[in-house]
Amino acid sequence: MRYVSPKRAEDVTEEDVVDFIHGYLIHNGYSHTYQNQVISAVKLFFETVYHTTFDIERIERPRRVHKLPNVLSKQEIKSILDAPKNVKHRTILRMIYGCGLRRSEVLNLKLSDVDSKRKLLIIRNAKGKKDRVLPISDKIIAMLRDYYKMYRTKTWLFEGRTPGTQYTATSLREVLYNAVNKAGINKPVTPHWLRHSYATHLLESGTDLRYIQELLGHKSSRTTEIYTHVTMKSLQNIRSPLDDL
Repeated sequence: MRYVSPKRAEDVTEEDVVDFIHGYLIHNGYSHTYQNQVISAVKLFFETVYHTTFDIERIERPRRVHKLPNVLSKQEIKSILDAPKNVKHRTILRMIYGCGLRRSEVLNLKLSDVDSKRKLLIIRNAKGKKDRVLPISDKIIAMLRDYYKMYRTKTWLFEGRTPGTQYTATSLREVLYNAVNKAGINKPVTPHWLRHSYATHLLESGTDLRYIQELLGHKSSRTTEIYTHVTMKSLQNIRSPLDDL
């Protein structure tokens, strides 16, 4: 309403909304998600309060940018995971890649979430408020046992310097940053890169896409299908027509 002032709310037209989108939202560089939220809010407000019906077709909505996931090679992953000397740092990075965890998921893990007898890891209240169960290998179980013998955490699987406190996202970011630098990798690697790499490497090794969807906790298979665009195994099997000339 400040943008269209001094025009009254009941006099706002579709042209005013379109002008607001281009002159304010797009001009200030707001994300496509934020733009869509504002457009929906404006539309709902005028329909509910002033019973004004806008022609939604005339109100252009920004298209979502579909970016390919950032994926590291297996050699790059190995260099990063081997870089830390600190056992806790090595373990937390290996858990992210080895189980395809989100940053929040690894930080929220509790000792009770590891079922070593059944070789399962329970992810509770993950994205979408859903729980899921992941298989963990003997190698991960052995790694966690060695880690626990050294740190003897009480509640959280990964705790901060003060016993009983949860490991922080800031600390995790610093651990990964240092490992990437030590590995000599000149890329802006984030914890999510390790998750992307986990999914892509599973796909390259022949794991069915439906299983990967379950492991990652994706609600839609369309989200998981993006990894098919970055698998090197599939791309390397494509023969260029130049080779036949």
